[in-house]
Amino acid sequence: MARRTLLRALLEERGCHGYALFDAEFGRAAEAAARDLGRPGLAAVTASQATWKRWLSGEQVPRADTATVLEHWLGADVAALLRPVAEEPDGPRPRTGAEVVRETARALDEAFGGSSLRLSDAPSGLEGLWHLTGRHRFDGAQLPVQIYEADEHAGLVIIGAADQPHIRHFTRPTRRALILAESRGSAYALDAAYAKRSLVTGGDMLTIPSAYRVDQLTYALLWAMTNLDDSLQADDAVLHAEQQRLGPFLEQRRSAMARAAMPELTNVSAAWLGMHVCARHITRQLAGTSAPPLFWTPLPSAEDAAAWLFFACWPEYLRDIRDGAGAAPSERALYIPEDVLRDAGTHERVLLWLAVALMELHGLEVRVYADPGFARTDAFVLVPDDKVIVTNWMAEHGIWHVDTSESLADVRACTELLDRARARAVTRGAHHEERLRSLADHLDLDWEWLTRRCGELAAFGTAGLLRPRSRLVDIESLDAVLAFVGKLGEAARPDGAPAEDGTTLKRPWAEVAPNALEASG
Repeated sequence: MARRTLLRALLEERGCHGYALFDAEFGRAAEAAARDLGRPGLAAVTASQATWKRWLSGEQVPRADTATVLEHWLGADVAALLRPVAEEPDGPRPRTGAEVVRETARALDEAFGGSSLRLSDAPSGLEGLWHLTGRHRFDGAQLPVQIYEADEHAGLVIIGAADQPHIRHFTRPTRRALILAESRGSAYALDAAYAKRSLVTGGDMLTIPSAYRVDQLTYALLWAMTNLDDSLQADDAVLHAEQQRLGPFLEQRRSAMARAAMPELTNVSAAWLGMHVCARHITRQLAGTSAPPLFWTPLPSAEDAAAWLFFACWPEYLRDIRDGAGAAPSERALYIPEDVLRDAGTHERVLLWLAVALMELHGLEVRVYADPGFARTDAFVLVPDDKVIVTNWMAEHGIWHVDTSESLADVRACTELLDRARARAVTRGAHHEERLRSLADHLDLDWEWLTRRCGELAAFGTAGLLRPRSRLVDIESLDAVLAFVGKLGEAARPDGAPAEDGTTLKRPWAEVAPNALEASG
């Protein structure tokens, strides 16, 4: 039997235990090499499954461009990659027993539909690969995961000194990965890069805020951010090139781009490009108008709502709209089809709710509609008695469609539609708290639990849980909306009453509100 090579060892460290995972990571590595080495042709380099197998078995030596990509990616030359490496049976291993790891993985699979945590008994310990499956716009993402047993104290979850050598081993590769701490039947998540930095500066124990408990809120954020970030990172070079060619389109009153015109883009990247064009079109067309604009926006999925929460360009656009509206607030009518809610999991409904809360934070009065009679109405912005600005970046077969009409008939038709819709809103209220509470009821979300959990996360920030790699993804707005929602919940609780204790959870974690977050020093 052929001895294990450095190439195989490094690929296993990066979670590439099969060809499909290797192929995806190799594609990203090729794009990174093309960008970093100034050789655009490297972005198209691929390796077949047969070639991959021959590399691992030592039957074939990587050459030419494939060798360049591998060396840039793995940080060693081809000769070193093909040398055998000694196995390390006595190396660092986690102290967590295999049964605890398997039970934690089973509980996560039961709690969150559409995800799958598969375990692999690697030489360095029982590791997992968490598959976060997409439904509509997401292509799906994978997170390498290591599970450790932990203790709780004063609002913190602590992984002891005995596991630090293994954590350092697990976090050594420069990859996206997740540490899960298991304590009393619950799991708590920490980004591996954040853990790596913490071990350098924080002594011999790794602490995780109890606010990072894995439940429907934190899973929703992990699921959304990882899918968005991975797709945008994979398309970074081509997306940048396409953005540079947008100039002529941004100056036109009417333009459209078919999805088929940019087949190389992921669905997420196409959404980012479409949102960018539509936002620029709206702000340009609103320049010089005095009346607050009225928005009509269909929202076909929670994955589209996630784009509003995490795309770095969106908050700037919302601020532009708010500043341009002056003292009078703008209104947004949001159409969420009934079948979207019928099929959505709890984590998806959480994302829908947070996206609306973000709009409310930025001064938009949002009312949600579900009447199927509005299903065929595209997105538009109405400037009363002036014009209609058509914008759509959520169409199935188009990246964007923008237009502007000053026709009195079009203005009248959109005005009548909004007047007709106001009587059919499923959310009502004169203030943020009233509208968001009624939306939580409509989405079948527990208001007390949701606002409390948002407040807990806001107290620590999400940087230790979520680590974007793409320049186009940002968590600043997410932290702001979590703080905004947390304060709404505090105001609604008498005398700032503390959170009620939850129940220790065996599975699924998603069904019970979490324990209180105690103040820590």
